[in-house]
Amino acid sequence: MPADPVVPNQREAIAALERGDRALTRSLDRLTTRDLERPGIGNGDWTPLDLVAHVESWERHTLDALDAWAQRRRAPIDVALETRGLDAVNALAVAAAVGRPPATVLRRARRTHADLVAAIGGIPDEAWGSPPLTRGRSLGRRLGGILGGPAGPFRHADAHVPELRAFVAASGR
Repeated sequence: MPADPVVPNQREAIAALERGDRALTRSLDRLTTRDLERPGIGNGDWTPLDLVAHVESWERHTLDALDAWAQRRRAPIDVALETRGLDAVNALAVAAAVGRPPATVLRRARRTHADLVAAIGGIPDEAWGSPPLTRGRSLGRRLGGILGGPAGPFRHADAHVPELRAFVAASGR
């Protein structure tokens, strides 16, 4: 199947994910543990740890989608978005991380990100360009959509970098 010109190939997708992750990590590394737990991101309600949990949740949704498609089932994120809606899905992810120690949230995000990069790197080219089930958009396009942001496929983290950088600057770090 020919490559989808709108969707990056696996190497490009991983590069975009890694750039976004590095940008978030550079900003997070400038914060103290206390700063990580202080609200002020987004509408002012989220902490940097909430943001980490949010980004990690979408990477986890992507891994769960890959597992479901391998079993010829619908992706759980598709069901959740259909039944709960985007805001509720995001709220549940952030709520699940509340009360966890910062090191635990950060460690889980690192592990999920590494698992995601490995999973994408292991997808054969022919599978990347084919629908994950019997019809529909290509696997690469579906994954890029789950991990997408305003800047394009696989650029979800990039959407949050400016607000995190602003938070860091306001923290005097």
